[in-house]
Amino acid sequence: MFTEQDIKQIDNYGLTVEKVNKQIEIIKSGMTYSKLVGAATIGNGILRKDSVQQKKYIDAFDSKRDKLSIVKFVPASGAASRMFKFLFQFLKEYDPKKESIEAYTQKNKDISVFVNGLEKLPFYDIVRNKTMETVPNFNELSLGEQCVLFVKTMLNANQLNYSFYPKGLLPFHKYPSKVSTAFAEHLLESTLYASSNNESNLHFTISEAHKDMFDKELIKIKENLEKETNTSFNISYSYQSKSTDTIAITSKDEIYRNDDGSLLFRPSGHGALIENLNTLDYDIVFIKNIDNIVVFEQNKELSDYKKLLAGVLLQVQEQAFKYLHKLDEDSILEEEINNIELFVINRLNVDLGDEYNQLMTEEKIGFLIEKLNKPIRVCGMVKNEGEPGGGPFWVKDEKGNISLEIIEFAQIDFDNEEQKEITNGATHFNPTDLVCGVRDYQGNKFNLTEFVDPKAAFITMKSQGGVDIKAYELPGLWNGSMAHWNSIFVEVPVNTFNPVKTVNDLLRPAHQVE
Repeated sequence: MFTEQDIKQIDNYGLTVEKVNKQIEIIKSGMTYSKLVGAATIGNGILRKDSVQQKKYIDAFDSKRDKLSIVKFVPASGAASRMFKFLFQFLKEYDPKKESIEAYTQKNKDISVFVNGLEKLPFYDIVRNKTMETVPNFNELSLGEQCVLFVKTMLNANQLNYSFYPKGLLPFHKYPSKVSTAFAEHLLESTLYASSNNESNLHFTISEAHKDMFDKELIKIKENLEKETNTSFNISYSYQSKSTDTIAITSKDEIYRNDDGSLLFRPSGHGALIENLNTLDYDIVFIKNIDNIVVFEQNKELSDYKKLLAGVLLQVQEQAFKYLHKLDEDSILEEEINNIELFVINRLNVDLGDEYNQLMTEEKIGFLIEKLNKPIRVCGMVKNEGEPGGGPFWVKDEKGNISLEIIEFAQIDFDNEEQKEITNGATHFNPTDLVCGVRDYQGNKFNLTEFVDPKAAFITMKSQGGVDIKAYELPGLWNGSMAHWNSIFVEVPVNTFNPVKTVNDLLRPAHQVE
């Protein structure tokens, strides 16, 4: 099937012919949909803690954090280009000589919000001053002409070129004395909950093309931030490995080739980042997306919910470790086994299955060790108010085992009425808000790649050079890549979720300094 040139190319990607053939097999066989049993809801897979309980968990985490090694893992490779999609369209469609901006905004809600909020954008002064360098009579122009020039200055490659920027390095928040990037805000936020002994470790997954830009930003902000916060920052980066790229085939199940005859390999989605996460050796890992960050004053309150999740994690992990050490002992009482079973079912949300009761005591012990000795993730869940994204569901696998998972809509068969009805009954969704325990009870770091469900991959249709292709994406980082972890879901307020998907989101209260 592959030429000598193909095999060289496959080898250059750090892949093997066997792996590529496996990818092709999976793409051809199509996506395996998840089998939903029910939506996770409050009291049925999602914990709700009252204010007294919250304080207990927060205090417990604060009392232990200086004894822990902690890292904040931030997926940050996304470019900002999607944030400005409607502005590129604006430049194509709008001619200020033919139409007033007022008339145009009546037809376009996004532009209306943008124009009316222009002066509240964190980079307003930067862009305006840059524009006036080349257009000194800027203030004398019509509002429509000003808007066109303003947007061109933002986006044009020979000017500020914001659409090329990684999202993490865009000006996100404007303070009285400075404008702060999302990258800088994550450093600042880490001091609130993801630091120990006045030290913050942060790991950003970025595009290799942006490494110099991140380095320059770090040099610019680090010294002042360390003085302000009395915290040392240890920053590390990694890139999505080329060996996680996946091959593409045509809609007719033939290998797609580029114009030069080479194979087409594509990045395989954020599921590839399980490899990056697996290289980190810490007690506790907080995971949060680069664009979900608010201004610092608001963050002080919201960060308590990160401590809540971490407090829940530490309590559960401590108990799991005690039980694992107990199961290692030569003699264990029947009553103790019963207590462990209840813990596994009620605290770790694990279904023991119908066959468990038929097992001999030794077999039960082995089974319980296997269920307990896994990485643990505690995930914040917010009430679903129409935001897109994966949700928490009870899922049955092909062996009949039921587990608690985060499922993306792409993994759900909406042609199946029963599955559609279950989805419609979901009350919460996952805003990528996780705290992870990645060590076992003997202090060894888990190999996280052993807990991935490869069948939870995505097969998506794309267009390449005018040809329809089928692309393979690895199981999502917090979906199939963590399918075989122990999962605990905790309700957190919806105001902990403040992503910036378009430039207009920067006008929301969470991103404005009062």
